[in-house]
Amino acid sequence: MKAIIATTVFGIVLMFAGLVAKEKRSISTLAIVLLVALLGVNIWDLVTTPATAPQSFFNNMLRIDRYALWFNTLMTGCTVLYALLVGKDIEKVGVHVAEYFALIFFILCGVYLLTSYNNMLMLFLGIEILSIPQYILAGSDKRNLKSSEAALKYFLMGSFSTGILLMGITLLYGATGTFNIVGFSFLQSDLVNPLAIAGILFLMIALGFKVSAAPMHTWTPDVYDGAPTPFTAYMATVVKASAFLAFMRLFSVSFGSLSSHWMMLLAIITAATLLVGNLTAVFQQSVKRMLAYSSIAQAGFMLFAVLAVNATAWQGMLIYAVAYSVATIGMFAVLLKMKDYTYDGFNGLAKKEPVLAFFTTIFILSLAGIPLTGGFMAKYFVLLAAVEQGQLFWLVIFGLLMAAISAYYYFRVIIAMYFKQGNAELNEEVTGTDKFWLAVTCVLVVLIGTVPQLFLNNI
Repeated sequence: MKAIIATTVFGIVLMFAGLVAKEKRSISTLAIVLLVALLGVNIWDLVTTPATAPQSFFNNMLRIDRYALWFNTLMTGCTVLYALLVGKDIEKVGVHVAEYFALIFFILCGVYLLTSYNNMLMLFLGIEILSIPQYILAGSDKRNLKSSEAALKYFLMGSFSTGILLMGITLLYGATGTFNIVGFSFLQSDLVNPLAIAGILFLMIALGFKVSAAPMHTWTPDVYDGAPTPFTAYMATVVKASAFLAFMRLFSVSFGSLSSHWMMLLAIITAATLLVGNLTAVFQQSVKRMLAYSSIAQAGFMLFAVLAVNATAWQGMLIYAVAYSVATIGMFAVLLKMKDYTYDGFNGLAKKEPVLAFFTTIFILSLAGIPLTGGFMAKYFVLLAAVEQGQLFWLVIFGLLMAAISAYYYFRVIIAMYFKQGNAELNEEVTGTDKFWLAVTCVLVVLIGTVPQLFLNNI
């Protein structure tokens, strides 16, 4: 609860700082200091909350347990890493740097609500607080028509999905008479109300949009490609991971006993997400657009955790959220250094900037799920959860096949850097500070892949 209040206050502080501060660099520094302070508040919450006594607030509308606190701490840590890696690039997007960082703080407020909601109204508020700042950030580059197009498309599609979400919540309330996610009456009833099943279907569609699951994914490539690259990095990582946890929390806590009614449909959506994401990524020529499609494929793997609804799935979601966020933020940080976002733009990078090429290779290997990286351990946990569930072995085999296909388009970047002739051009010089934070990111990727228990001990 302290973190929810702190992130809101810090966001307001940054808004007022924008009226006073004249230099963009000073605003970025203030934002990083406040993010570190917010990380400290999250750690304070984690340390002072008993493991066996989750805290409830607002008539049990929020229920903050140790898992939620640890997830919030890790996502805030990823946000600090994001600000350190791409803070300078955020300054270049436009003149309203303070407002950009303030919106990121408000997004974190939505993240904290989505990890702790115990009521459907809090789910709705969390999703809207998470989404509305993203619509603004997507259209923040007023010099680029694609940015305005991305914001409009995101806003319109987001509005439709919000309507579907509200319809699902309404149907569930009509069927059960409560908004409390642990108090739905069909959990104790042998006869399931058709309104409840319809409500679950609407919620699956709405949340599928938020996490870029097929066929609700069509907005993702255009929005990720059109939005300013620094903000795409955040949308594709912390925001997506938090939406997935909200998805999993609802379907595990509320609808787990009804899994026979919705599991096959969600399994088909998972298979479609894996297929569409991987096959379309194969044909992309822009690395940024490839990362957009690969984020759809990664969403397919995270859906395994939603399907499995077991203890391993909760661990898998946490590891996947951290491993995917860290590697993708690192990859976007490298992409922001490049003048040309196509595969050809990476030709010969290993000769010109061998350290940068090495960092890129680590991030790519993690996204592809190669052993000793966080991506491998993340895929291992979610697939293990699906195997333990017992009814999804066919989908696990399909997921492994799709993972093999993903290696093709990921390794194209490595081939371009090390085996093709060219003169990769950079936007700016890679400073020693840049290399230091990229090295820290690489160390985190390897740590998650080799000692995952470091990230699981607090749940």
